[in-house]
Amino acid sequence: MERLDRKKKIYVAGHRGLVGSAFIRGLKQEGFERIITRTHTQLDLTRQQEVEEFFQQEKPDYVILAAAKVGGIHANNTYPADFIRENLQIQCNVIDSAYRCQVKKLLFLGSSCIYPRNCPQPIREEYLLSDYLEETNEAYALAKIAGLKMCSYYNRQYNTNYISVMPCNLYGPEDNFSLENSHVLPALIRRFHQAKEEGLPQVTVWGSGKPMREFLYVDDLVQACLFLLDHYQGNDFFNVGCGKELSIRELAELVKNTVGYKGDLVFDPTKPDGTPRKLTDISRITKLGWKPRISLEEGILKTYKWFCEQPEYRK
Repeated sequence: MERLDRKKKIYVAGHRGLVGSAFIRGLKQEGFERIITRTHTQLDLTRQQEVEEFFQQEKPDYVILAAAKVGGIHANNTYPADFIRENLQIQCNVIDSAYRCQVKKLLFLGSSCIYPRNCPQPIREEYLLSDYLEETNEAYALAKIAGLKMCSYYNRQYNTNYISVMPCNLYGPEDNFSLENSHVLPALIRRFHQAKEEGLPQVTVWGSGKPMREFLYVDDLVQACLFLLDHYQGNDFFNVGCGKELSIRELAELVKNTVGYKGDLVFDPTKPDGTPRKLTDISRITKLGWKPRISLEEGILKTYKWFCEQPEYRK
């Protein structure tokens, strides 16, 4: 099995996001010397001609496809056309251009939301397409399923070396802390922080607090992906998570304590909960020798410290 050559060109699509920025950190730590990036202004990945011209010009050896339109329940439910269109465009353009330019290895980042709403738990990779998807994020999930399948079919038809990874809920530095469009963990960090700074008596959290979720610190995901690129060649895709879950109520309490907020925690059951439970079975990747290193408590503390260092969030 050929490991990644640290002196070859590696293109990180979506380098400014949560996952992409973590890849930049991880690749530099691993000794990669020729990391290629482009901002959205420099390269619109939804535009086929721009992407093809970029690949012909740069000719990267490896590709990390971390670019995507992402968001929480509210954003997914409000803008489904945007989520399916933009993600399909990005994936098709990057994956096909990588093939045409003979990229040696490509890693595609999906999401554990690809699995049916009422999956047996923990969720095994074999459960894909076995039942109905969660309606609130169906558009995003369908796009990610298409990307996963596209990589698999290219491997089968063209003998490419493309790997797909389906992470659980991710968090960490460079996350989206928007109160409207962020995922649950960064949204909780910002809301509790603001409530503490403003002396608010309570914080209201969407839903009942009962859904169970799994969270992985984003730097652990990067190490899992680099591990697979170095040690795996085949046509399987991989769940990546921590293998542990907790309720949204327990998560909110943990974030509240980390932030140091002393007020009350209130839940709004009139708002949607999403999928009742979503725990990934990570045995396929752990059997190869990878395991997560950063606990949820440590990861939330690291993320909150980073958040507090950003000028736009300082009170």
